[in-house]
This record gives sequence, structure tokens and C-alpha cells, in this order.
Amino acid sequence: MARAARRMDRKVISGTALLVAAICLLPLVGVLAAAMLGSFDTLAQLAETVLWRYTWTTLVLVVCVATVATIVGTVTAWLVVATEFRCRRVFEVALVVPLAFPAYVLAYAYTDVLDHPGIVQTTLRNVMNWGPRDYWFPEIRSLGGAVGMLALVLYPYVYLMARAAFRMQAATPFYAARSLGVAPVRAFLTVSLPMARPAIAAGALLVVMETIADFGTVAHFSVQTFATGIYTSWFGLGDRGAAAQLAVGLLAFALLIAALEYINRGNAAFATKGRQEAFVRFPLSGGKALSAQIACLLPVLLGVIVPTITLILMGLRSEQQIFSPRYLGFIQNSLTLAGIAALVTVGAAVLLGTFNRVLSGKTALTTLFIGRLGYAVPGGVIAVGLLVPFARFDNWLDDRMEAWFDISTGLLISGSIWLLVAAYMIRFLAAAIGAYDSGLATVTQNIDAASRVLGRSAWGTVRSIHMPILRSSILTALLIVFVDTVKELPATLILRPFNHDTLAVQAFRLASDERLEGAAVPSLMIAAIGLLPVILLCGQISDWRTTRHT
Repeated sequence: MARAARRMDRKVISGTALLVAAICLLPLVGVLAAAMLGSFDTLAQLAETVLWRYTWTTLVLVVCVATVATIVGTVTAWLVVATEFRCRRVFEVALVVPLAFPAYVLAYAYTDVLDHPGIVQTTLRNVMNWGPRDYWFPEIRSLGGAVGMLALVLYPYVYLMARAAFRMQAATPFYAARSLGVAPVRAFLTVSLPMARPAIAAGALLVVMETIADFGTVAHFSVQTFATGIYTSWFGLGDRGAAAQLAVGLLAFALLIAALEYINRGNAAFATKGRQEAFVRFPLSGGKALSAQIACLLPVLLGVIVPTITLILMGLRSEQQIFSPRYLGFIQNSLTLAGIAALVTVGAAVLLGTFNRVLSGKTALTTLFIGRLGYAVPGGVIAVGLLVPFARFDNWLDDRMEAWFDISTGLLISGSIWLLVAAYMIRFLAAAIGAYDSGLATVTQNIDAASRVLGRSAWGTVRSIHMPILRSSILTALLIVFVDTVKELPATLILRPFNHDTLAVQAFRLASDERLEGAAVPSLMIAAIGLLPVILLCGQISDWRTTRHT
């Protein structure tokens, strides 16, 4: 009986894991099918007008954001790991905080500050007695402005990865280079940097994926990318086939970059210190210390301090009331969707992780790979891939029910929050799997074997042994998915049910109507919620008690 029960338990885990993998594959299949079956007339018109602009702008945006974020993240990570200067400990934590802000929130803040009627240009005109055409000022609503906003909020991905890699490195090669008379900067470029390349490349890949998926920033700055083209084709032109065809192009672009990064990395691995000597920070003084402080201060100043102060001042001038019944509804919708999505996504991550643990093999590894694939797929592509097939199914079901029973079912699936929750799960499942797997790696197979000897089933082992041990990892995964869901914009715009707006949608709507002061109120709420995982990260990375320096 016990053996039959364990066999049934494994079948249930296998079947449910395969179902989750199928759901993750569904938007990819759906968008490919919609692209092939749709008319190519609109796409042909786009090819003659804006398609090449979409392609070129997306490529330039990705390259520029990845370059700036990689430079900023790598340099600041090296400074806080390898050198000692005043306020280093503060900067080590503060450099992570911009991760709490969505790029479109920074875009709203800097537009209010730097646009023509903003405080900077207004002050220049008053002080210099200039007219509107007497001076030149860089345009914030431009491709360069989008690069700046995205780089400011995405460089922490590279910073966290590079910081971890530098801390894990052995100090011996660096000291050997220094003993040969090599300057610290050159030793960093020729020794430490190449050893940290896999970690930096992994962080840069995350930056690229987030840049490709961004919609709010480029839409606000009127930068024409594939993401804005999908939205325009769907809502502006009313052509879902064209939107799907553009989504396929964006998907191919994302997967190509991921594949190139994987091939380029090859067999490279993190260089760890093992039993070798650890780094001892070398002190900086004078101009070098000041340069390090400025290098670490600028990303925090521009990515956190300036936008926060600006948003607070904008919110105080706004007519939007955060505690009004309408806004309480936006907050409730955001928190409800984020809570459900976090529970569903982490549950799916636990299921896939358990499947790979209990029945390790090609099938389990494939399901885990498919689960991680969603992070490489932009939210707009997932939304199109889910909505097109389910909308057709809803229409078919409604026609059949009216013909057979004179009952209208309406939009049974595509008009519900569950399709939106499914999109969130697919988009953020990779983050949940990563957090859960990092904790699961600390549970040895011997513990599972002992549990089986005592008669525990696979799911019983997960429930009574893995869950208590991995409580911290599971809570971290829940928090990450929760906050990412609150910030998600393109999938929410396309899939949200009627009259079910969130804070992100409200901020985007007000900004689209040029009511930036009003958009500051929901933007501040989104940033405040985004601080939760950042505070958690800050607690984990802080090494105030273990600092070593000369």
C-alpha cells in the first residue's frame, strides 16, 4: 500500500509539473500561431514605414543600456569590494536601492524636472533672461533619456552579480600582478575583471531582458521600439495579427541574445577563492577617495534621491488623493493580483523543483528549463500569446452556448484575472525557481533518503522537511514575485479585466494624459512597495561586521 501510495504521489507531481510546463509554453505557441494565421497586410505597411525604425531603435536601446549599466555596476562593485574609503559601507547598501524603482517612474520624475516647463529650464530662463529659443537643452523625451532612465534602475543587476564574483575571487592573482609592478587599475582590468566575466555577463543579460521588455519608459518618451509597436498595433490599429507578428520578432530578438550570451560564456565559471587568501581592501585617500565617493554617489543620487524628492513634491501639488475610495481600489487590485500571483508562482516553482529533485532526468530538466524560459519573454509577448487563443476560445464557446442553450457566457477566461495571473506566473517563474533552488541546494540527498526510509512520500518530504528548512528562501521568492507583479505594466495593460486597474496602470494613464503630478502619487506607492525586496537584499549583502581592511 505504501509503495502504491508513493507511486501515485510521484505520478501526481509529474502530471502537475508537466501541466505547469505546458502553461509556460502556451504563450509561445499562441503567439506563433496568431502570427502565422493573421493577415500580413498591416505588417507589410509597417515594414514600409516604421518596422526598421522599431528594429534599429530597439537594438540601439539595448546596446546603450547594457553598456552603461555594465560599466556603472562593475566599477562600483569593484570599488566597494577592493577599496576602503569614507562612506563605503553606506554606498555598498545604497547602490542596490534604485532596483526598487521601475524605469517609467523615474521617467515621470525627470520629465517634470527637465522638460521645458520644468524647474531646471524655468530657472535657467529666469536667471539668464533667455527666451524659449535662445538656448539649447538636451531633450529628456528621447532615446538618450530612455537609456538614462533604464540604466539607472537596471545597473544593480550587474552590481550585485559583480560584487558577489569579486568577493568570491582569490586575491593571489591580483597580488601577484601588483608585485610585478602593475598599477591597481590595470590589475583590475587584466586580472580581476576577466575572472568575473561570467557573473558580469549574467547581470548584463538580465539588463538586456528587462530593457527589451520595457514599455512604460519608451512609451512615455515616444521612443518607437518593438514593445510600443505591439501596443500600437493591438489598440491603435486593432490588428491582433500584426501585434502577434511583432511579438514574434521581439521574442526572437530576446532568445537570440540569450543564446549568444550562453555561447559566448562557454565553459567559463566563477573564479572562487577556495582555501586561498581573501582580499584585503587597500585604502584610498585624497583625490582617489573623492573620485570613488563621486562614482558611487552619482548612481544613488540620480537613481534614488532626486526622483524621490521630485515625486514627493509632485504628489503634494497633485489633486490625487491616495486614501480616496478610488485609489484604495487601485491599491487593493494591485495587492490582490500580486498576492495571488506570488502564491501561484512560488507554488509552481516548488512543484518544478520537487519534480526535478524526486524524478531527476531529461523530462524534469526540460520542465525546469521551460519554467525558466519565461523570463526571456517580454510581458507584452506573453500577453499577446495568451489572449489571442483564449479570446478565440471564449468567442467559440459563447457562440455554441447561445446556439445550443440561448445562454451567453461572455469572456469567460480572457475577461478574468486568472489569465493575468497566468501571465505573471510565466513571466516571473524563473525568479521564483532561482530563489527556491538556491535554498534547496543546501538540503542534501541524504535527508531525502532518510525521509523515504521512514515511509514519507515525495510530497510528504517536501511538506514536512523541505518547507520548514527553506522557509527563508520561499519567503524571498514570494516577496520578489509580489513586487515584480506590482511593477509589471505591459501585460497588465493588455490583459487586465474591465474596470480592474492597478497602480501601474493608473500611473501610466495619468502620465499619458500629461498629468505628471497626478502620476506621482501611484508612482510613489509602487516605489514604496518595491523597497521591500531591496531592504531584504540590503540585509543579506551587508558585511558591516566582517569588514577587513588594512
